[in-house]
Amino acid sequence: MDLDKLIRKNIQELKPYSSARDEYTGEALVYLDANENPFNSPYNRYPDPLQRKLKKKIASLKNVSEDIIFLGNGSDEPIDLLIRAFCEPGIDNIITTDPTYGMYEVSANVNNIEVRKVSLNDDFQLNPEEFISLSDKNTKLTFLCSPNNPTGNSLHRDSILKIIREFQGLVILDEAYIDFVVEKSFLPELEKHNNLVILQTFSKAWGMAGIRLGMAFASPEIIRILNKIKYPYNINILVQEKALELLEQEGDKQKWVEKILDEKKQLAEKISNFPFTVKVYPSDANFILVKMFDAKGIYDYLVENKIIVRDRSRVHLCENSLRITVGSKKENEILIDSLNDLI
Repeated sequence: MDLDKLIRKNIQELKPYSSARDEYTGEALVYLDANENPFNSPYNRYPDPLQRKLKKKIASLKNVSEDIIFLGNGSDEPIDLLIRAFCEPGIDNIITTDPTYGMYEVSANVNNIEVRKVSLNDDFQLNPEEFISLSDKNTKLTFLCSPNNPTGNSLHRDSILKIIREFQGLVILDEAYIDFVVEKSFLPELEKHNNLVILQTFSKAWGMAGIRLGMAFASPEIIRILNKIKYPYNINILVQEKALELLEQEGDKQKWVEKILDEKKQLAEKISNFPFTVKVYPSDANFILVKMFDAKGIYDYLVENKIIVRDRSRVHLCENSLRITVGSKKENEILIDSLNDLI
């Protein structure tokens, strides 16, 4: 893959904003470069724009090199940056599956980029040949989510690999729910495929949704492009410090995952026994998709009882379905007790 043929010309020629903290990487005796207040240390100082300490920790956890990591304000930031870097507004297009995570389309629409959708089949799997055939010379990016949201299933590995090998652009694989599945991450494939970008997050298994920290892994060339166009200090010092603290709790994270998977199994069994349940779809994520006879009515009932789930009834292939996140044992019991009252 020739990145020079994919990247927008104005981005290729862009001279990025550069701070002294980009240019100097050590610990200085005195900082007089950024017009900061000298008092209220350490929060008077701008954060490391490249999050070096945090990336070093993540590199160790993921067994990758630091130069293939980009950190964003959630995964939504790298999604938006990838579209802005490689897609010419009003000309280029992206391809996604249908259904999938909604922010791919939202970011494309914000940037005036056409979105082409390939429907999954009844088993929520994709046809890679159909997917690739939808591309043309203006298709710069494809987005795949596995395990997929809102369906919960993993896409077949062979299908993903076929698209990575044959698509003439960037393949962005969103692995937000990878910690909940037996399937291995595609991270080792980055060495073989320079058109692959992998998204992961700390919002799910790590329980850090509140600090908004997402990861993109790609070739150093792609990471340099993302760093070139991101805002200078996109990850604030509080987020970097908190992430470093919480990443020391890897043992807790694994226990949380095991509890969530156990609760998911029990929750799915109980919900499947209700007379208004049509089907509980298999899930590799921390949520289940449930087809019901009156999903909208049940959703409204749960809202009245201050229980919030996600109505996905208007999503393609998810008609009359609710997406239910697996909560704590107590939260799941409250949900089941409330649904029992409907019988």
